[in-house]
Amino acid sequence: MNDYHRVMIRTRTDAVWIAAFALLVAFAVPWFLWRNATVVAGLPLWLWWHIGWMVLASATFYAFARGGAWERGVDAGVIRRG
Repeated sequence: MNDYHRVMIRTRTDAVWIAAFALLVAFAVPWFLWRNATVVAGLPLWLWWHIGWMVLASATFYAFARGGAWERGVDAGVIRRG
């Protein structure tokens, strides 16, 4: 694989991660559920939204950290040296 191809893949991957985290931030507050009094299993629907959203955010960050994207912004050499 040549360097140009690697840069293009990295740029595309970076764009996907930026979009994923932008969506996580944009929908973190369920504006559309305000003034909604629906209760599911004893809890308000907006609270279920936050619980589900935290699970999704955790899974996204796990994929980010495990998928090798974390090293792009963190100096791995400094981490190894302590």
